[in-house]
Amino acid sequence: MVSVGIESMNVFGGITYLDVIELGKYRDIDTSTFKKLLIKEKTVPLPCEDPVTNGVNAAKPLVDTMSQADKDRIELLITCSESGIDFGKSMSTYIHYYLGLNRNCRLFEMKNACYSGTAGLQMAVNFILSQVSPGAKALVIITDTSRFMVEDGGKNLNMDWEFFEPTSGAGAAAILVSETPQVFQIDVGANGYYGYEVMDTCRPTPDGEAGDADLGLMSYLDCCEQSFLKYKERVVDADYHDTFGYLACHTPFGGMVKTAHKTMMRKLYRAKTPEIEGDFKQRVEPGLKYCQKVGNIMGASIFMALASIIDNGQFDIPKRIGCFSYGSGCCSEFYSGVVTKQGQERLLRFNIEQKLDNRYKLSMGEYEKLLVYSSKVKFGVRNIKVDFDLFPNITDFCQGKLILDEIKEFHREYKWV
Repeated sequence: MVSVGIESMNVFGGITYLDVIELGKYRDIDTSTFKKLLIKEKTVPLPCEDPVTNGVNAAKPLVDTMSQADKDRIELLITCSESGIDFGKSMSTYIHYYLGLNRNCRLFEMKNACYSGTAGLQMAVNFILSQVSPGAKALVIITDTSRFMVEDGGKNLNMDWEFFEPTSGAGAAAILVSETPQVFQIDVGANGYYGYEVMDTCRPTPDGEAGDADLGLMSYLDCCEQSFLKYKERVVDADYHDTFGYLACHTPFGGMVKTAHKTMMRKLYRAKTPEIEGDFKQRVEPGLKYCQKVGNIMGASIFMALASIIDNGQFDIPKRIGCFSYGSGCCSEFYSGVVTKQGQERLLRFNIEQKLDNRYKLSMGEYEKLLVYSSKVKFGVRNIKVDFDLFPNITDFCQGKLILDEIKEFHREYKWV
């Protein structure tokens, strides 16, 4: 069997961000709860940003490192998102065009809440393993945007601003999957998946989110346990504590991940609080560093966590990373792969931490102005010329990035700054 996994990857955390503590004080919310949620900053999408720009801006640095011959071997492009811009036309066509990829490429889009990125990764992995086109590569783009629009009218399906506004983010991950897994080598066949019908979080309208936060937490905890137990059935010697040097989890906010890890350690080992705290700090916390800067970026959250671990972990010897992916509604999967020092060095060249630190910090006034204007680019807009000068202080932070310029008869036109 051929080796397979992530040859290269990059993540993108948007152009602007908001300090969550400042937001809480502005909204007159008790910010002491944010310490338990383990959140600090959140990406806020500009009107000139959408899932297409996020996806392209994540993938462009990666694609630019490739030779033309290698780019031409990208034969599968999957866009994974719950933030589609059209009910029929796939975003993958826009992304394919602005990345300048070979036209002999299979393009499509998939939706499965926050599980979509893992679904795309596993589909790409199996395409490579099938060897129907030896030497081919697959590019998986996981991209989501939350513009935070409220839906009213249902007792259990009202947006809870106090909970969702501080956590909702935007961003993307780009993953190149091939027979040369230089960054993350997948443990083939080591998968535990688990899913069922539950109404925890949903998007009943294109720009609206709704849900039951408590039900979502219970479903997340249940899936974390059951998907790992299924993984353990397939990998008989697998041990949650000893097998994995690090754990990368879907991260709506750090507090949910910490609760899940605490639950697993107590159920599986009857571990006490000091042991759990130490283990969390060593194996899980490195994956939260980047996630705490962008908020919940849905399908890409687990890959933001994975990138954070690879960049910030210790890999003097190869280490196995356990990955838990969860998508509301719901479907989940526990899988794993191995990272080496060379893989860490390959990822570090994209300077992810520096780029996250160099984004523009919005004032509350700018944020409120942005919330009003963002409705102009909501789903279904037929024609608009985006007012790029509305936020003049942000111009310099857009350099080298793709932005939305105009929508003409529903067709989106983008430009490089």
